[in-house]
Amino acid sequence: MVGGKDRLFAAQRPDIADFKFDESVSGVFPDMIRRSVPGYETITALTGIIAEKYARPDTRVYDLGCSLGALMLSMYARIDDDSVRFVGVDNSRAMLHQCGENLHGVIPPGQIELIAGNVEEVDVRNASVVVMNFTLQFIDTAFRAHLIQQIFNGLRPHGAFILSEKISFADAAESRLQQRLHEQFKLSNGYSALEISQKRSALEKVMILDDANTHLHRLHSAGFHCAVQWFQSFNFASFVGIK
Repeated sequence: MVGGKDRLFAAQRPDIADFKFDESVSGVFPDMIRRSVPGYETITALTGIIAEKYARPDTRVYDLGCSLGALMLSMYARIDDDSVRFVGVDNSRAMLHQCGENLHGVIPPGQIELIAGNVEEVDVRNASVVVMNFTLQFIDTAFRAHLIQQIFNGLRPHGAFILSEKISFADAAESRLQQRLHEQFKLSNGYSALEISQKRSALEKVMILDDANTHLHRLHSAGFHCAVQWFQSFNFASFVGIK
C-alpha cells in the first residue's frame, strides 16, 4: 500500500476545484480515508466476514469503486475458494493502477479482473457478493435506483449487496450534531480547520448524500427481500441487502 500523509488541503487555496480521485489522492488515500471516515477499518474487516458468509463457488465477487483494493483484500482473506473470481471496477486510472500494485502477488492473476470504467456501465453477472464502499454518493442521483436494480439483477439468489455511504439526516438538529462530531473526529486525527473547510468545498458539488431511509427504500424497491442498516459511526453507515 502507498503510505503518504494527506496534506492536500493544508495550504490556503484561492480557488477550490471539484474533488477528483487523481494521482495526488491515490498517493495519500489510505491516510486520507483512515483519518476522515470513522469506522472505516471496522467496515472493511466486517465486509470480509459478510462476504465469507454469502460467497458461493464458481461465482463472482464485485467491488464497484474499488479504489486501492482494501475491500478485495479483506474479502479474499476470508473467502477460501479459488473458484471465486474477484472483479474490481474504478473510473480513476490512478487509483486502479495502485490497486493492481497492492493486489499483485496476493490474489492470483487468474482469480482477479480489474476494470477501468464507470460502475454504471458494468455488466454485473453471476455474482454472489457485490460491494460499493463510499461510491454511490458520487453517482448521479437520477441513476442511483437504476444502478441498484442492475446490481440486484446480476446477483444470484441469496446473494448479498453491501453498500457503505456517508449519509445525510432529515432532522436538522441531528444533521448539525453529526457534522460537528465528524469534524471533531477529523480534528482529533490531525486535520486543521482549514483542511476540513477546503476539502468540504471541493466535495460539495460532486458528493451528494442520501439519508438512511432513502438507501433502504432503494434496496427494498429493487427486490431485496431483506435490507438492513448494520453499521453506523457518526454520519457514516453501511447497509446490506439479501436477494
